[in-house]
Amino acid sequence: MDRRDFLKTTSAAAFVTSASSSTTAETATASRQPNLIKAENALAGESFQITRMMPDSAKSYRTSLIEGYCSRQSIKAGEKLSIYVSTKPVARFHIEIFRMGYYGGAGSRLMATLGPFDGKTQSVPEMTDKRLRECLWEASTTLVIPADWPSGVYLGRLSTLPETADMPYWQSYIIFIVKDDRPADILFQCSDNTWQAYNRWPVDESLYTDPRAAHAPGVSVSFDRPYGKYVQILENPLSMGSGEFLLWEYPLCFWLEKEGYDVTYCSNVDNLELNNLTRCKAMISIGHDEYWDVRQYHHVKQAIAEGLNVLWLSANDVYMVTPFTANAQGAANRRLTRETCYGEFREEEKSAYATVLGPFENPGPDERDIIGARTIVPFNGGGDWTCAKPEHWLFEGTGMKKGDAIPGLVGWEFHGEPDTQREGLEVIAEGNVWAGGTKLGKYAATIFEGPKKNFVFNATTIFWSQGLSAPPGHIIPWSHFSRPHGPDERVQRITTNALKKALQ
Repeated sequence: MDRRDFLKTTSAAAFVTSASSSTTAETATASRQPNLIKAENALAGESFQITRMMPDSAKSYRTSLIEGYCSRQSIKAGEKLSIYVSTKPVARFHIEIFRMGYYGGAGSRLMATLGPFDGKTQSVPEMTDKRLRECLWEASTTLVIPADWPSGVYLGRLSTLPETADMPYWQSYIIFIVKDDRPADILFQCSDNTWQAYNRWPVDESLYTDPRAAHAPGVSVSFDRPYGKYVQILENPLSMGSGEFLLWEYPLCFWLEKEGYDVTYCSNVDNLELNNLTRCKAMISIGHDEYWDVRQYHHVKQAIAEGLNVLWLSANDVYMVTPFTANAQGAANRRLTRETCYGEFREEEKSAYATVLGPFENPGPDERDIIGARTIVPFNGGGDWTCAKPEHWLFEGTGMKKGDAIPGLVGWEFHGEPDTQREGLEVIAEGNVWAGGTKLGKYAATIFEGPKKNFVFNATTIFWSQGLSAPPGHIIPWSHFSRPHGPDERVQRITTNALKKALQ
């Protein structure tokens, strides 16, 4: 076996494991390590950002110059991750793997460089039943996750290697999550089901592009394909291949690790296991967390009953029922299929919702049971986050008075119609949003106590993370003629207060 073949079948990362680490993957993932993230962020950081990326055309959602995907949404130390890459035209390439965090403000640490590899042009799959596009690419390399790679979100920067100095190089990302089993204070759940639901790779294939209707039931998407560029409320071609992480999850990741919190990371799919939730004191949903398998709902509800604190620093949450199913090779949980809504279609609302959604005849459970409020019509909009109950402990140290507002923090989707039948539920912020700049909607941020003196906080906005940090490579969003203003000490203090209470 020559060096090139060896690199194709083995991870170069296996040789960057610390020589001083004698802990096996099994014991490392099972033990509590409260200072793990602090120690990790004391290491030197390096920029993860791509520099040169060219979509296939001005209206294209992909870059066929170099693009790829991974065999798993999340993976543990010691397990094998296949990485699939296509280059067109054929080109040699390498992959730099970065763990996302704070790292002195750099935002990431370079964990390994894999390759160089000989690229090949891999075929675009034909569309099959349920508008499914599912790749069957040949793996470019297999990465064994080293025992000393902490849980986190990992970006792979794909870069072509020009044959001569007068040729350009091209780049895009792949993304995966390293998970563990250790007890931790905070479980950071990435909203990657929603990343995939909106992914339009290769032409225009998302859960929203069926010609019958934007919300047609029975449409499927596969994780076995590259992520195209972000497609919703702003133009961000430099997101190519990273899902929606750099827009919504990244500012929270950066801030939590800067502050030294004991945090572990997971995908939506990992909450198909109840013990993934109950090993932690608090779960955070961040950004746009719309698409859930109903088993996730039931496990979060049970975990709340057992004492889990939940921070919904997100919106449009738990909205569409999308069961996981296996791919064509039988790999579990690699497809999502839209079935119905969570709790939207109470009888008195069916006709109103049928004009914009569905038809969905069999709603899932009421998402307000685990959130406190829900997605309402109008779905979109922007507004200021206005304090309604300044005496609440969440506002301690913020200096906010009733009616004080954080400009532009609500959007572009939000929660309203709080569950007023729930005993003890409090509305701590409320006000107006305007969809399209003119259509009025009402939002409500809520909090309620669980049965074990735990609590559930609903911040009611996808934009919440924008008030926490502005890390390198991040773009502030703008939608419905409204925008947040970036980091705000009040948002940081409210989040700190919530975490302090959750981690007592």
